[in-house]
Amino acid sequence: QVQLQESGPGLVKPSQTLSLTCTVSGGSITTSYYYYGWIRQSPGKGLEWMGAITYEGKNYYSPSLKSRTSISRDTSKNQFSLQLSSVTPEDTAVYYCARYDLDSTFVSGQGTQVTISS
Repeated sequence: QVQLQESGPGLVKPSQTLSLTCTVSGGSITTSYYYYGWIRQSPGKGLEWMGAITYEGKNYYSPSLKSRTSISRDTSKNQFSLQLSSVTPEDTAVYYCARYDLDSTFVSGQGTQVTISS
């Protein structure tokens, strides 16, 4: 059974870059045909899809975040990572990593709180 676990700092200062890593166990991130993505939920708001990297290493990004977002992977560690640059307090949210496919299977990590504050 696949499991995902987010890790990274819980507090980031404004204008800095938020960096999170998702460690995947129970399955390789190169297994067809999965997408490995990042989703966040800000206080009082709904879930927001940020972007994903596929089993082949192809990236997709939300148009609204594309200029600030980078998703990469390390297949040797079975991890994928999120970098969000130039953060503001509006980027405060619970960040989730997830694995999904086009048949609507979906598994996520438990989420990690990230607060943007000086």
